[in-house]
Amino acid sequence: MSTRGDYAARALLSLALHSSDRPTSVKEIAERTNLPQPYLEQILLAVKGAGLVVSKRGVGGGYVLARPAGEITLAQIIDAVEGPQLPVEEHPDHCEGHCVLQEVWVCVSDDTRRMLERFTLGDLAERARVGHPDAAPSR
Repeated sequence: MSTRGDYAARALLSLALHSSDRPTSVKEIAERTNLPQPYLEQILLAVKGAGLVVSKRGVGGGYVLARPAGEITLAQIIDAVEGPQLPVEEHPDHCEGHCVLQEVWVCVSDDTRRMLERFTLGDLAERARVGHPDAAPSR
């Protein structure tokens, strides 16, 4: 997982944990998550562009989730900040063992995608509130 993807997930999880009718400022999110505010601003613009959050300007402005937390997956968050995860392409070179490794990379990519699609912000917020005894989604 890239730093950008991790920060995006942490920021949106913070919004899910502190959901209210009131928008949350970038400064508040940065303080709660201990993330650098300038980088967080860029990340929030990316997830806004993907339709995962909406922003409100002015005094009392900030960000809120665009949909219920249970409808936003980790895969969507990662796609928003890193772009869709493209399948690993086959290379025309036939180096020693390359095709075997290629098969492994494709499986890893597919398995990772499926796992990220299983976790929603709602699941994660619920686990965070009760103390996350294990890391598997509750499905």
